[in-house]
Amino acid sequence: MARRRITPEDGRRALTSVAAGSAGRPDLAMAVRFTLEELAELAPGNSVEVRVPPFGVTQCVEGPRHTRGTPPNVVEMDASTWLALVEGRTTWPDAVAAGKVAASGQRADLSAWLPLFGPRG
Repeated sequence: MARRRITPEDGRRALTSVAAGSAGRPDLAMAVRFTLEELAELAPGNSVEVRVPPFGVTQCVEGPRHTRGTPPNVVEMDASTWLALVEGRTTWPDAVAAGKVAASGQRADLSAWLPLFGPRG
């Protein structure tokens, strides 16, 4: 189970603020970190590292545990792309095809867990 730092109430408030276009940097950071915590809860494990610089990183997805150096399965994107994926405003294939997601490794496909909130494709 992922270690929680952000309450669901605070996380959803930050997401609402971002969606409304009224979020400052602290709310954007909280929304990203909250949703990374949600992903780690939904897909527990340590085989994929998801990076949303400069706001957060998490390890998730069952499989071989990574312990040193660069993990073999890495997903990286900016905050706006991450939140669009989380909320279902874009799809994993579309974001990857547009070059908005850098994903390497056999397990670096998060489409089975996205969107976290909103309609699933």
